Amino acid sequence: MGIDPISCIEPEAPCVTGVGIIVAMRVEARCITPLRLFFNQRTDLGNGAAVWLCGVGAEAAGAAATGLRTAGATALMSFGFAGALHSGLNSGALMLPESIHTGDCLLPVDLNWRARLQRCLPDHLNVTGGILAASSKVLTSTSAKFDLAESTGANAVDMESGAVAEVATNASLPFMAVRAISDPLDFSPPGVLLEAVRPDGSPHLVRLLGLLLKRSLTLGTLLRLASDARAARSTLSTVVRYADAEMRAIRSPASSLSGCIAR
Repeated sequence: MGIDPISCIEPEAPCVTGVGIIVAMRVEARCITPLRLFFNQRTDLGNGAAVWLCGVGAEAAGAAATGLRTAGATALMSFGFAGALHSGLNSGALMLPESIHTGDCLLPVDLNWRARLQRCLPDHLNVTGGILAASSKVLTSTSAKFDLAESTGANAVDMESGAVAEVATNASLPFMAVRAISDPLDFSPPGVLLEAVRPDGSPHLVRLLGLLLKRSLTLGTLLRLASDARAARSTLSTVVRYADAEMRAIRSPASSLSGCIAR
């Protein structure tokens, strides 16, 4: 996916004929393409596929998914990092959920598409399924993760997949989430870090330095976050390297599951 020339396309131009991929943060998008993407716009990946760098959160992801659907996307994918809700998931583990818990119901993943993508992956990847939970906020403690795991039965959590799944379900489009664990159960990004993050997830260096000088954030915490993020990026890059074709095009009808699955 990082091989073909990539051009920026105006969001209004209805020319997507393959998979529309939603990514929240620039660091996640770099696993798909080395080029710098415009924020909150669609970018063509070739062969009818497109990526939309939308920013963190359900509202931004839902708007991006709607934009890709309107442009003609035939399937939607949520791609990026996730937090672990299970002690067996370390940084770099790959989460390919079978369903998304939105808080109201479970929304389906296209299991045929998921299975084809997984078959493309090398054996050394640690792949986990189950439920991926949607959260409206960053979970900054182990206790918050425990609570969400207990209430949803989920193995991992992110802030965007639920909104993308809702758009896909309402439009009867195939949907899949590809998420790599960036923070394990026992280590979470501190809430104060959000003060030093731009809308596209990139660090605001001046604010970050200020947090370090005020000792609101430690260098050790930053180094741990960077190490965990590297492991997650490596996994996502591996998925793109081995499953490029399955990320670009959907070749099967949507899963027989539609709408909410009874909890």
